[in-house]
Amino acid sequence: MSTDPADIRGWQRLSNDVTTSGRLEEGDVARLAALGVKQVVNLALDSHPEALADEGGKFAAAGIAYTHIPVPFDAPQDAHYAAFRAAVAAGPQPVHVHCIMNWRVSAFFYRLHRDELGMPEAEARALMVQQWEPDAADKPEWAVWADFIAPKAG
Repeated sequence: MSTDPADIRGWQRLSNDVTTSGRLEEGDVARLAALGVKQVVNLALDSHPEALADEGGKFAAAGIAYTHIPVPFDAPQDAHYAAFRAAVAAGPQPVHVHCIMNWRVSAFFYRLHRDELGMPEAEARALMVQQWEPDAADKPEWAVWADFIAPKAG
């Protein structure tokens, strides 16, 4: 098995079957295939200037399942989280989940770890803040993310 490509922006291994990162570049398709990745989930918008053009087609050509869940950075929704949760649970493993900075992804996995997988909150948060702390008080524009990661009633 190849070693983790730590030079990919925001690279993080969460388990044997789950890796995450920020933006991917052309050569990363082959690198993820060499790692044995069977599915890629992309939470970034295709319109972002750093998005990999025809990402889905490139992964399909490499025999890797691809799910695109475009999450606007200023408007993450519970429906996006539900689609992410379903893709990660139902898709082939190992899975690689990415966005542009690994900020969306880290927040999504924080919720998954805490709310679905029973990981202690402090442990889930520690994984997230290796990439991003979306509820930082000095960034009021991130309030939507503080709301998104807040525990849900019910």
